Amino acid sequence: MSPRQKMINLMYLVLMAMLALNVSSDVLNGFSLVSDSLNKSTRNASHVNDGIYTTFEEQMKNNPAKVKQWYDKAQYVRNISDSLYNLAEELKVAIVKKSDGEKGDVNNIKNREDLEASTQIMLAPGTGRGKELYKAINSFRERIVKMVTDKEKREIITSNLSTEIPAKGLLLGKESWQEYMFENMPTAAAVTLLTKLQSDVRYAEGEVLHNLISNVDVKDIRVNQLNAYVIPSSQTVVQGGRFSAQIIMAAVDTTRRPTIYIGGQQIKSDRGLYETVCNRTGDFTLNGFIEMLNGSGEKIKREFSQKYTVVAPSATVSADIMNVLYAGYDNPMSVSVPGFPSNKLHVSMTGGSLTQNGDGHYIARPTTPGGEAVITVSAQNEGRTQEMGKFTFRIRKLPDPTAYIGYATEGGEEHFTGGSLSKQILMNTEGIGAAIDDGLLNIAFRVNSFEMLLFDAMGNAVPYKSNGAKFSDQQKAQMRGLARNKRLFIRDIHATGPDGIERTLKNPMEVIIK
Repeated sequence: MSPRQKMINLMYLVLMAMLALNVSSDVLNGFSLVSDSLNKSTRNASHVNDGIYTTFEEQMKNNPAKVKQWYDKAQYVRNISDSLYNLAEELKVAIVKKSDGEKGDVNNIKNREDLEASTQIMLAPGTGRGKELYKAINSFRERIVKMVTDKEKREIITSNLSTEIPAKGLLLGKESWQEYMFENMPTAAAVTLLTKLQSDVRYAEGEVLHNLISNVDVKDIRVNQLNAYVIPSSQTVVQGGRFSAQIIMAAVDTTRRPTIYIGGQQIKSDRGLYETVCNRTGDFTLNGFIEMLNGSGEKIKREFSQKYTVVAPSATVSADIMNVLYAGYDNPMSVSVPGFPSNKLHVSMTGGSLTQNGDGHYIARPTTPGGEAVITVSAQNEGRTQEMGKFTFRIRKLPDPTAYIGYATEGGEEHFTGGSLSKQILMNTEGIGAAIDDGLLNIAFRVNSFEMLLFDAMGNAVPYKSNGAKFSDQQKAQMRGLARNKRLFIRDIHATGPDGIERTLKNPMEVIIK
């Protein structure tokens, strides 16, 4: 309490003590002085409280979503305070009119020493309003102290609005608080008691209002949510490089969004999201400012600047074997985009099918030789799909394979394609094979048929046909009768590759028996 309030309370106690001794004219004048002082304090408190209510009204207009809960509580405090305050005023008027008549004036009491008026108004059987006031004070005190957070202030309010009978009152035989306060009490003293009650009501009201208004932003910008943000120097990092980022705790107000201007134009986003399509490469700077109203309606402006770089989209697509694609064949491919993991890529192909075969690896299978296959690579970049490049490959037919006679050696299987060959090895083989095996490709073909050409004793060429990759019994019998340095030729070889195309091999295989 202020020193002035403490002095008023002390004077009130002194005058009550003097009243117990003798109700003189001087004592009654003292009550009038105390009442006047209390009225002045009450008016000052009411003025301060009205100012807070006005602030609430302004804040409610500026930001109803945030202020409403505190505004509603302030209105509740106003209603219960005015209710008790008006009841005390009503009782003051009733007591004065009982003492001075219907024209009685609370501010100019004639019969200040009248001991009957307060007793009849407050304690008359059936019509006395003392119990009503007692209940009203208790109800107000219980509700108002729950809204005060400071412990000392709660104790002051509880003490000021106490309805307990002091020990002195019990000794005098007073059975209730209202009897102790108003029985045989001079009109001037009763009015002073009720005026003090009004002052205590306004004090308690003010304490709650100051506590409520502290929850609403006035000059500063208050927030209701804290979020963690990571601001990287770059979202793309090359393997082996450094990832650097600034990690901050940012405070936001979800009930009031700032206004953002970039390049003089306001962006239309309720969450502060800005997007633009970057059609040119190079270094750029994003400049702008943010505006926001504080609690008093004043604009707060903050400028910002952010540099960024736009680079041309790039991707890498390579054939694992060579720079052409073979029709009807599973061509292994590798696809990558610097700065993007493979799971963020979308790869498609025209002129055939494309199947993923592991991390960054694909199988391309073109269909028609002589045409072109176009592989398109796109990447998921910041929530949208961006094309990173198109790559064109010529489609060719698989080259013809080379026929061979396969036989086992200590180091593995050997492919004989022509020249001198032991008769024992030749007789131990089942037939011939065909494959592309040039160091780049290793593709097996299926032999459908072939012809073996031998020369008889007269020098005539005699052909022997085989319908498959194996030597026929007739061919085996002819090879068994060959002498050393004799020759045979394997020709007219028909083979089918993985592309499903059957071809006739042009070059015959010459075998010289040694």
